[in-house]
Amino acid sequence: MNKRKIINDPVHGFIHIPTELIFDIISHPFFQRLRRITQLGLTSFVYPGALHTRLHHALGAMHLMGVALDSLRTKGHQISDDEKEAAQIAILLHDIGHSPFSHALEHTILQGVPHESMSLLLMQKLNEEFSNRLSLAIAIFTDKYERAFFHQLVSSQLDIDRLDYLQRDCFFTGVSEGTIGADRIIKMLDIVDNQIVVEEKGIYSIENFLTARRLMYWQVYLHKTTVSTEQMIVQLIKRARFLVQNGETVFASPALMLFMQNTVILEDFEKNESYLNAFASLDDYDIWGAIKIWVTNQDKILSTLARMLLDRKLFKVMLSDEKVEVEILQNIKTKVKNQYQLKENELDYFFVKGTTKNTAYETKNDQILILTKKRGILDITDASDLPTIKALTKIVKKYYVCWAR
Repeated sequence: MNKRKIINDPVHGFIHIPTELIFDIISHPFFQRLRRITQLGLTSFVYPGALHTRLHHALGAMHLMGVALDSLRTKGHQISDDEKEAAQIAILLHDIGHSPFSHALEHTILQGVPHESMSLLLMQKLNEEFSNRLSLAIAIFTDKYERAFFHQLVSSQLDIDRLDYLQRDCFFTGVSEGTIGADRIIKMLDIVDNQIVVEEKGIYSIENFLTARRLMYWQVYLHKTTVSTEQMIVQLIKRARFLVQNGETVFASPALMLFMQNTVILEDFEKNESYLNAFASLDDYDIWGAIKIWVTNQDKILSTLARMLLDRKLFKVMLSDEKVEVEILQNIKTKVKNQYQLKENELDYFFVKGTTKNTAYETKNDQILILTKKRGILDITDASDLPTIKALTKIVKKYYVCWAR
């Protein structure tokens, strides 16, 4: 039976599911869970249209990977059908290990377990179920395949992941400054010495790509209101975990309760399959369902934070280039403590400070290489004549303070 399907995607148009194996992976509950995890976490509190999911992004990335590999084939590079399928599977599943609300709860529900590690564990589980037919995809994902350019297309500073999410996030937020020429960038890709390079005539598209990424970080991903809402939900989960671990009655789905009762690290997932299965059933709906019930919880802190988030009574946030003066912080703390009648050890749930940073291009990591006609292969910062490109390598750090009004 031919299971090939066509999906109408609002960003890329018609997307073909190219093989029966990929169709079966997309149909698997592990992948379908991504329908219930928003791509941008709580960014819809700022941009109401940002309700697209990890599933949308994964399908779009799979599509772009196919376009990129077909383009490289036309330039004379030998890429087998098995390699193409494996690369598409690798990018399709690269985000399958995300926690609810994507990055917001990555280190709250789990304890220091990055989503990449969870993605690998779920890919390995799928590989068992599909009779080791994902082995090449896993080798590409983990950068253990001899043709390194495949991994670069999955994970690098100019990867298919970024080409899709920048376009997609720009589309759904309406932030036009994030627009990039992904189709042109893909057509400008080539392979030299087993590395992805960009033809010289594509340099302006790369400059725009890096600039757009910087702008999207400050206007969308690290928008101050997004920082505020993410801190609110982090404090909510922390309070719920504290109550559960101290014997209090707190509503939660079975999967969520498992992670609130236990401090689960990577080794636990590797040794106990029940943790992996529980994680694979956990999504945004578990959190929102719990928050709606927590509004009536007898714990004042939990119920207050839950009601504030549901009603969009968000923490006020101060974002600055320098640390906020101690006197100002103390004044804010005193005001919050008195307003909500908090004990000293309860204040941290309503007052949070920290740092955030944005680097559009990190020269210490993998480089974006430009294939020039006269000077050979150069890093984008050396090939570009725009002074702003070098400025994008600078780490921009900001300090934030969030507190209940």
